[in-house]
Amino acid sequence: MPSPTHRRAELGPAIGPDHRPRAPDPWHYAGVRIEQTDLFDVLLLVPEPFRDERGLFTRTFDADEFDAHLQVPGAAAAFVQDSQSRSIRGVVRGMHGRSGRGEGKLVRCARGAIHDVLVDIRPDSPTFARQQAFRLDDNDFRQLYIPPGLLHGFQALTEEADVCYRMDRPHDPREDVAVAYDDPELAIDWPLPVTVVSARDRAAGSWAELLPTLHRHRTR
Repeated sequence: MPSPTHRRAELGPAIGPDHRPRAPDPWHYAGVRIEQTDLFDVLLLVPEPFRDERGLFTRTFDADEFDAHLQVPGAAAAFVQDSQSRSIRGVVRGMHGRSGRGEGKLVRCARGAIHDVLVDIRPDSPTFARQQAFRLDDNDFRQLYIPPGLLHGFQALTEEADVCYRMDRPHDPREDVAVAYDDPELAIDWPLPVTVVSARDRAAGSWAELLPTLHRHRTR
């Protein structure tokens, strides 16, 4: 897989009317680096924020770089639905997935910080049944691209955490699958005591119950 490109302007310093170099333009520093994670085809998008006395500017997504990295022209245009959640400290949402064609999604934390966990449920994946955790926050603005076929969940680490999701298929609750956040086989290490979990997530099935359904789907 080719390394990501960085589209920085190849220009010298801008010259103002008094012939002195102007301050750097934040648009010239708004690249998004794309890194492969330990899970197959899961990508970490790492922006390069421009910071000055006003605060910061960052580009959180670049369609051209995303398409080039996936080597699929128009892949970025497939995102059709955006959602946002807000959670208080200690809340866990997960572990959620989707059956059938699944869904690809981008996930970022726009406010606060979260402990984000992925579990690979693709039977043919070289990283099947493996999990990986990430810290996403509003300081470095890292973002995950999660392809179809993974369980996803997170815990809010700050007093409030806003999480934004961008999906390539409209949500259909009939395709939802879930595994309990405290499943003993997954043994996910949540960093904080769990404070609030939805009734649906508390009633989610086990990893052992999900496995046979994954293999049945593969043989169809």
